[in-house]
Amino acid sequence: MKNNRRIKRLLEITPGAISWGIILFLIILAAVRPVLAAVFVIAFDFYWIIRTLYLTTLLVMAHQKLARQKNTDWLRLCKELNNGRGWLNLCHLVIFPVYKEGVEILRPSLEALKMSNYPKDRIVVVMAYEERNPKAKIIAAALEAEFKGEFFGYLSTFHPDNIQGESRTKGANATWAAKRAKEFISKNNILYENTIVSCFDADTCVDKEYFGCLAYHFLTTPNPHQASYQPIPVYNNNIWHAPSFARLVEISSSFCEMIESVRLEKFVTFSSHSMSFKTLIDIDYWPVDMISDDSVVYWKAFLYHKGQYRVVPLYITVSMDVAYSSTILKTVAMQYRQKRRWAWGVENFPFLMLGFLDNSGVPFLKKIRRSYHLLESHITWAVWAVIMTVIAPLPILLGGAYFAQMSTVGYNLPRITGTLLHFTLIASLVWIVLSRLTLPPRPADVKWSRNIVMMLEWVLVPFIVLILGSTPALDAQTRLALAKYMNFQVTEKTRKF
Repeated sequence: MKNNRRIKRLLEITPGAISWGIILFLIILAAVRPVLAAVFVIAFDFYWIIRTLYLTTLLVMAHQKLARQKNTDWLRLCKELNNGRGWLNLCHLVIFPVYKEGVEILRPSLEALKMSNYPKDRIVVVMAYEERNPKAKIIAAALEAEFKGEFFGYLSTFHPDNIQGESRTKGANATWAAKRAKEFISKNNILYENTIVSCFDADTCVDKEYFGCLAYHFLTTPNPHQASYQPIPVYNNNIWHAPSFARLVEISSSFCEMIESVRLEKFVTFSSHSMSFKTLIDIDYWPVDMISDDSVVYWKAFLYHKGQYRVVPLYITVSMDVAYSSTILKTVAMQYRQKRRWAWGVENFPFLMLGFLDNSGVPFLKKIRRSYHLLESHITWAVWAVIMTVIAPLPILLGGAYFAQMSTVGYNLPRITGTLLHFTLIASLVWIVLSRLTLPPRPADVKWSRNIVMMLEWVLVPFIVLILGSTPALDAQTRLALAKYMNFQVTEKTRKF
């Protein structure tokens, strides 16, 4: 037991130690060997140009898939299936973990379910409240009066506080709700293997074809219980009313998920997603003491199925809220806390490595690939913006006049860096066009001039990169390395009507 704790602490320290090691090494190298540091920066610049081209290509591919499948009548396709696995046997269990969200946030989510192109008598909804919220039962009663008769089942659950072994996390609430739903499903003689559970953020509004799309992929995927199903998250609920800074950050987050949907070997569940209820029960639900429950549940299933588990991308959207506050500074702080919480997904690395060490049965090469992909993604997240904005100019600043004027490397460094910036701007034009194509229609209360603002706001990208690029990831990795474990911080939602 003591050895396991020591190994876990070593694994927790590893990502932060590598990230800070790279940054400090390059700073020292820029001071004592500026030419070598400049060579590294130039090599990194070329790498980043190739990487940007690669990721932009994947983004275009993902967007094309999303565009091709838009407005598909998935329920009709389910009805036309003739593979012996009838869609009529399926039950959709939808869980909304709720904390402080009010009726104005929750009602649109339930309305979206109600308006979906799927029989409501095959949908069970669970509104999972936290008992510690004094307004929870008032909100629950109001929504029950409006929606209780709209679905086959509608449950309101209240997660007790201070259960031994639990932390105040979304996963703990979702697990409590899933166990109550299990009782309901058993009572109504619904098979677990015919139940698909979707765990949605409280503000998630599904596309009207979502459940048909999910059912179709579940019915046509080989070994459907060995897969999670991940839609494309967009933040369109209030995007026209959100400030530019917050809007850009969330659009970038959506694009990152679109890119990941094409890289299937690296694809991991994020935010709102779906999976087999049988599998969820088999792996003992979501973690009740970890913040990154939406990704850890994937790794739990991955280990349970000895590496034979995957994520099936659904090229259909679920829409959530852009997180913003009343002032720019408060919005920046809110976005920073949200991105730091996402970056806390680095806790998956020690979790996965301990699972690999515990006779998981996962093939050795797959262990190497998946652990490398997980670690590399967090290290890159933590260091790339620092290298580009802080370390890149250091060889010139610390190398003196001779380095800048006489050294070939010193002469070419600013020019190559400038080329990188120009290339990044060209790539940004593609992102701008795609961002316009994914926007919902402009609300009547929003002036047409906002279209121009939403084009020009992309000049804020360098500022966003500096503040919300590497910094939240470094923060999260440093806290984990120092055993300063984070608490789950709910992002407040704001709607303007």
